[in-house]
Amino acid sequence: MPRVSEAHLAARRQQILDAAVRCFVRAGFHQTSMQDVIGEAGLSVGAFYRYFKSKNELIMAIAGTKIGEVTGLIDSLLAMDPMPPLPDFVEQVLERVDDTIAADDTVRLAVQIWGEATHDPEVAEVVRDVYSRIRDRAVVAAERARAAGEIPASADPSGVGAALFGLIQGYVLQRVLIGTIDRRRYVAGVRALLGETA
Repeated sequence: MPRVSEAHLAARRQQILDAAVRCFVRAGFHQTSMQDVIGEAGLSVGAFYRYFKSKNELIMAIAGTKIGEVTGLIDSLLAMDPMPPLPDFVEQVLERVDDTIAADDTVRLAVQIWGEATHDPEVAEVVRDVYSRIRDRAVVAAERARAAGEIPASADPSGVGAALFGLIQGYVLQRVLIGTIDRRRYVAGVRALLGETA
């Protein structure tokens, strides 16, 4: 029997994840069965279970992929010298949120995953890990901003980073739950909070 290539395995895994995203966005986690995802992916049960054994494994893989995209963007912003000012930093992250909503609406899954984490310890552990990584990067951004004189020298980077992280999460919640929020006005509000006049 010929060996299946790594590229084929990766493509099949992505096919399943894409199908799961479509199902979860359409009907939510609890209303989506594994059979729904298998049917959406167009695979046999055996082929499907070769890659994922449970709905939680799907949720965690999707969360890890999407958060990886965000952390990659944040890492690229942190690698800049000088780093963009904090409001620009936030705006670029929020642009990615809006682009994701326009492309496939997977940002809605983030809110579902947050809810799932409140009562599922396995999901909670993944959420804690991935969101801690984003918050840690926000703290680094705050440290860089403090060093650049953008925020007061007395500011606590841990507190500022946590607040920045909260601003990003707050935007996501408003986009998903309320639906209408103007990113430019939101960022203008962030600028006002940070004492910028422009």
